[in-house]
Amino acid sequence: MASTLKISSIGSDETLDQSRLAPILEEQPTRVSVDEEAFGAPVETISPLGYHVDWISVIFLNVSRIIGVGVFVTPATILRGVGSVGISMIYWVIGFLFSAASLCVYLEYLCYYPQRSGGIVTYLEKAFPRPRLMAPFLYACLFCTLSTSSAACIVFAEYVLLALQYEITKWNVRGVALGLSTAMTMICILSTKWSLHFSNAIGMVKVLALVLIAITGLIVLCGGVPHVPNPGANFSQPFLGTSNNINGLVSALLKIRFSYVGWESVFSMVNEVKDPIPTLKKFAPLSLGVVFVLYMLVNVAYFATVPLEKIKSSNEMIANLFFETIFPSSPNSTNVALTVLQFLVALSSLGSVIAATISASRIIRESGRQGLLPYPQIWASTKPFNTPLAAYLLRWSVTSVLIVIPPPGDAFNFIVDLQYYPESIYAFLLVIGLFFVRRRRAAVGAPSVPFRAWTFVAVFALVVNLVIMIIPWVPPEGGIYAGDVSFFYATYCIAGLGVIALSCVIYYFWYVHFPRRGGYRIRQITEKLSDGAQTSKIVKVPVEALEEWDSAHVDDVEHLVGNEEGMRDRM
Repeated sequence: MASTLKISSIGSDETLDQSRLAPILEEQPTRVSVDEEAFGAPVETISPLGYHVDWISVIFLNVSRIIGVGVFVTPATILRGVGSVGISMIYWVIGFLFSAASLCVYLEYLCYYPQRSGGIVTYLEKAFPRPRLMAPFLYACLFCTLSTSSAACIVFAEYVLLALQYEITKWNVRGVALGLSTAMTMICILSTKWSLHFSNAIGMVKVLALVLIAITGLIVLCGGVPHVPNPGANFSQPFLGTSNNINGLVSALLKIRFSYVGWESVFSMVNEVKDPIPTLKKFAPLSLGVVFVLYMLVNVAYFATVPLEKIKSSNEMIANLFFETIFPSSPNSTNVALTVLQFLVALSSLGSVIAATISASRIIRESGRQGLLPYPQIWASTKPFNTPLAAYLLRWSVTSVLIVIPPPGDAFNFIVDLQYYPESIYAFLLVIGLFFVRRRRAAVGAPSVPFRAWTFVAVFALVVNLVIMIIPWVPPEGGIYAGDVSFFYATYCIAGLGVIALSCVIYYFWYVHFPRRGGYRIRQITEKLSDGAQTSKIVKVPVEALEEWDSAHVDDVEHLVGNEEGMRDRM
């Protein structure tokens, strides 16, 4: 009688005959291995999600994600922190350089893994192959549970209600926010093509709006608006009033960094770009450059129009002050320009929501394909609309919970802030991981790639991310209870570290403790779905069969060093 071997996978237990095991091993020889990079999701040489991401979508997915409410608010916050117009403008340049350096790191990863979507969760998988699956597992725990668009949805709701002159109540705001999240999710579920078209259209409107603000500012600067006195006054002594308060200067750096968040969105969809390396090499930097130029011109418009002291002393959005100055209204009339601004802020939030939803769905899908989520077939599947349905539903569920349950104020702000500190840690680790990938490639004589970040740029990105990790610990001006919550200002940093620690504990029990007690080890096999999608499935291999299993699943050197082109040619 043939002996039997029990191999269990998440969501199922199978008892296999030894005689039936051999063909299964032969069927999946290239994806599961004991080699250090053998774990992870398989390469989908033909994207089951299609190829809807063209160069226009590359530009406007990033642009729509980056340009949110910040451009209407942050310039005043930066000015208050640094004290002068000159330093404020320099900070916007620094923020651009921060993001450009990190973009170079992502472009190099893209050249190593051009057929893997997922962005950071994929690159962490490749950069830190040991402990096996730990780095992507920790990131997936954070992203799948805390990354949401709830804040942007609520901002949209508040400004739509303001523009329509409806009463702003807790449940009015929540209802509109939940409706926005649901509508955007449905659009994304039904069609990737049309959701990208929608995102592109909103991105174009955002760019046009900022261009009009910039042109208006230049007209003011040239003296074309008579009721704006001394339009160049704020630039006559640009460094007058520069602050020497370390708290304000450091806090402004953090806010500048957040103003550029979103440039990495398209990297989560690289396998849906027909020719990803040349397309992203050209148009991903272009998208960041477009945003940078618009940010600078809009800042010039604000500072040319609104007196410096008014910006510093007012609690209004700087965009509000700008529109009130350009289009003054009588006390008893409605300012149409301000209503237009409120709709524009709402539209900016809407664009950020749909761009973030599309991008996040690919990160969640890739986490599932890596075998990090239960029932990976569900996450990898593109049925019935050729979109990652399960990933969208998870994202919608988490966003809905955070819109409806936390009370406004401290609790909501704390939950929104919670994801940011761990994100900065993973961004720091990603840059370190790039040097590890380079070293492994050099050790096996891997061929050169079309793009390699200059080492000093990678080191700059590393230093920047280290600074971003340190800044949140600097007490705000006013003391340790003067943050955006009424309790200890760095609570979200401590809680973020707690999230990482808890994820480490879960990983230990899943990958180390339970396998030791159960007498098995975790391995992966590739499963091909009927829609063309592929996913890794976690299987539990008994210790006594481990040697046979591992010897039958030795990956090629190309997979070890990240050359997926060589793998593709043989698949």
